[in-house]
Amino acid sequence: MQLRSSGLWLLLCSVWVIQVPGGRCICARRGHPRCCPGRNNACSGVTASGSTCYCDSYCHRSADCCEDYAGQCGGSVSHCIVGPWGPWSECSSLCGIGSKERSRQVKVPPGSGGNPCPDLRQRRGCYGDDDTCHSSKEVAKILPGSFKRDSRDPWRRPHSTISLRAPSYCVYFRLKHVGPACQVQNWGRRLTREQVICVECQAEAVGTSGRCQGDGLAGARTFWTAASLPGCQGSWVQEDLREDCMCQFLSYLFV
Repeated sequence: MQLRSSGLWLLLCSVWVIQVPGGRCICARRGHPRCCPGRNNACSGVTASGSTCYCDSYCHRSADCCEDYAGQCGGSVSHCIVGPWGPWSECSSLCGIGSKERSRQVKVPPGSGGNPCPDLRQRRGCYGDDDTCHSSKEVAKILPGSFKRDSRDPWRRPHSTISLRAPSYCVYFRLKHVGPACQVQNWGRRLTREQVICVECQAEAVGTSGRCQGDGLAGARTFWTAASLPGCQGSWVQEDLREDCMCQFLSYLFV
């Protein structure tokens, strides 16, 4: 059926060309491809008046289609139609500067050179102020696990008795920055950027809030300092927190 209709159109165009030299069958007379997608300056012809017209799908936007474009190329234009904006997402940062996003969907895609779709995603700034943000401002003080407090600990009060050890919890951090002062001092040399370390919060270091100072927020960058190494400090990101836990490897303590 398609071949028959194409042949009929070519026959009509042939008659038209005889009657009207350089007439309205410019796209039909083109070789392969007769019609072109997008913008193609080579996909063109010359009208009876001597002006250039086009058989590409962009011609609808530039308003210079050849007269038989609609019949030969299915030139039914459809402009992009989008739906309404969705709701804004939560702020990407619980504390401090972050961003929000919203998006919308395409309901009708563009066709035959119709207007393209506008932006489908928007982003704007925001400022996170979660109730737990105060903890992200605390600076943790740490010591290596070899400082674990026991009966030989010089910090113990005289004549104090050894009680059963209260449960502790572990926080796993990824080191994001390690100050240069750490690399020239004792155990600080073991701290390296992007290293994951385990810091244990023992009962002796728990404050009035029931947690260790500076244990951070999940996914947030907070700060630490080495309690026994002057100038050794940096930042880290909390990756995991486990209750009733004791650190085994790359072990450190909150002080």
